[in-house]
Amino acid sequence: MLLRVSIIALSLSLSACSNWIYRIDIPQGNYLEQKAIDQLQVGMTKEQVKFVLGSPVIVDTFKPDVWHYVYEFNSGKDKKLDFKKKFIVTFEDNKLKTAEGDFTLPESFYTPMENDE
Repeated sequence: MLLRVSIIALSLSLSACSNWIYRIDIPQGNYLEQKAIDQLQVGMTKEQVKFVLGSPVIVDTFKPDVWHYVYEFNSGKDKKLDFKKKFIVTFEDNKLKTAEGDFTLPESFYTPMENDE
């Protein structure tokens, strides 16, 4: 009986120590903020979009005019803090045509860029 009680006590104390293990947060991809998305406008060149948003995580080999910006955060503390965000930018003739994803596009997005040419 004493052996059983000591085994149960030992297993309970070891299971309580599992919360002491440190787990790191793992951010992956392009972290985008709404203020960067607010700077986008139809007609921007690929270079201008890359300057505002950074290099995309995924450029499709078969569709080089579609850029994918993906961000995933895995919390080491709690799974409730995990999240994913994606943003897809499409170009036509080297000019920004559409953008969609987990961000709100500003009203100024649909105002075409003025060319200085």
